[in-house]
Order: sequence, then C-alpha cells, then structure tokens
Amino acid sequence: VNFFDNAEAYAHGKSETLMGNIFKKLKWERDTYIVSSKVFWGGGFPTQKGLSKKHIHDACNAALMRLNVDYLDLFFCHRSDPETPISESVYAMNDLLQQGKIMYWGTSEWSAKEINEAFLCAKKYNLRGPTMEQPQYNILCRDRFENEYKDIFKKHKIGTTIWSPLASGLLTGKYNDGIPKHSRFKVKGYEWLSQSMDSIDFNKIIKINKISKKLNIKPSQLAILWCLKNQNVSTVILGASKLSQLKENLDSINYFNLITDDIIVEINNC
Repeated sequence: VNFFDNAEAYAHGKSETLMGNIFKKLKWERDTYIVSSKVFWGGGFPTQKGLSKKHIHDACNAALMRLNVDYLDLFFCHRSDPETPISESVYAMNDLLQQGKIMYWGTSEWSAKEINEAFLCAKKYNLRGPTMEQPQYNILCRDRFENEYKDIFKKHKIGTTIWSPLASGLLTGKYNDGIPKHSRFKVKGYEWLSQSMDSIDFNKIIKINKISKKLNIKPSQLAILWCLKNQNVSTVILGASKLSQLKENLDSINYFNLITDDIIVEINNC
C-alpha cells in the first residue's frame, strides 16, 4: 500500500489531520508514498465550498498543513461545480501545478461531458488537463464507468482511483438478511446509502457470493479482484472499518490469477 486518499470534506478536515499526524510520526521518505486530497466541501461559508479559484487555492493550502506534506501527489475536484466555469477551475489547478503544490489534478464523479470540456479548455489555453477521475465502481454500479466514460478512457487515457469496490459492504453478503442496527447504513450523514437499498438486487449478490465460495475466497476479495481486472482501473480504494477487514481485503492480490475471463463473464451474467 503506497496510496492514501483523503479530502477536506472527510470529518470536516479531521481525517486529514489524523493522517498527517501519522505521516509525521512514521517519518517516511516523501518519495515512497502517494497522498491525495479533494476539494469542494470545505465549510459553511460561501468562500469555503465549490471550485472557484479562491477555494481551490485555500483548500490546497489547508490540506498541505493538515497532512504535514509539502505537496499533494493528486488533487481532485470532488464534484463538478455548476456555479463556476470549468475554465476557472482548470486555471486554478494549473496555478498549483506551477507552484509545485500538486503533482497532478483530476476529477471525481464528473460527467464525461464535463471532463471533455476540461480537456478542451486545457488544450485551448495550453494548460494541463485532468490526469485521473475518481468514480464509484463495483459489480453493482457499472454504467457510468463502463459506458459513459468509454470514450473518455480511449481518447484521453486518464487513470482512475475507484471508490466503493464492495458497494458499501453489500457485496460481502453481510446485509443479505437485513441491515444491522450499528451498520454504516444507519449512521447520520449516510442516508443516501439507505435510500439506495430499494434498488439492490440481492439475488445477484447471493449468486456472486456463491462464485466466491466456489473459488474458495471471500466475497469481498472477489469483488475487489473483479474491479482490478478492468484495464481502466488504476487502483482500488479500500475503506475497511476493522483491521481484520483490511487484512482480508489486502490479501485479495494473492488470488488475482484465479479471476479468469470465464469467471468475469460468469459474474457479469449473474
């Protein structure tokens, strides 16, 4: 593991502060790991949100302080901002590139149309366009990644740091019989997860769990490997809440060769 993902919105910045304290304690050489942040939701004041030049610069400087680093390897626009011209955001990111505060910039959950516009702007003004996109991608959520972004991947060759490979735990099978009281689905701020439950095909999840059992691996490992098998996936972001879950997820890589093309087809046909 050498990539650590964060954002100004996570725990109102406290997540980055915690991560920065750990970096400081470990004293790793800066060229041995990659750290990212994301800008959009910084606070309650009008100047603390969105993708204006001011907020992009302020958010980057604040993230550097919280994370105890001199620069960010990756800096994402956490969402698109309809109130700010994309050209302004592209210029702001290029300012940060020239200042050496970020190495690369990208988008997260932008539409293909918006990503294309960013590239057109960069080409027109001789600027650096986005290098990566951070979308949700898993066996249950595939349309945007595989269809909407199809031409984006082909034309611009951007990388992806996908999130929610386990569909917020649904693909592990632990919610097949209902939602436990202390699940993240019940946590304040995650209401959107509960709202998505009505559209979940649990029969499909059960079939996928059976495939993992046949391969003698955990359902979580199968779900992660399915993502990694996609050539347009650069890295899979893990969000384990327990050490045992993290170890199980990381162990997935040892079973990479078990996921053949035939297994992929079987999963896709569930």
